[in-house]
Amino acid sequence: MRQLEDIPHHTFKIALHSYNSKYIVKIELGQFEQLFKVSELDVTGLEGVKSMLTEEFYANCMKRFLTMREDWEREFKNLNK
Repeated sequence: MRQLEDIPHHTFKIALHSYNSKYIVKIELGQFEQLFKVSELDVTGLEGVKSMLTEEFYANCMKRFLTMREDWEREFKNLNK
């Protein structure tokens, strides 16, 4: 997997990668990460991928991160009962 670019963001660490004819958007927050893959044939280069990264998209990513954390904390508590 080849890293193409980092995208500055005030909350997330965002990196664009290329692998097997796909662009991969990796979004990290703390110990959690989300990956999104799109075929290179479905977008017009990196600019096409970047145009998909809207504020609404980031807000939905945040919701998923919060759910991921809640799930993890619940399971961690169950492990230590």
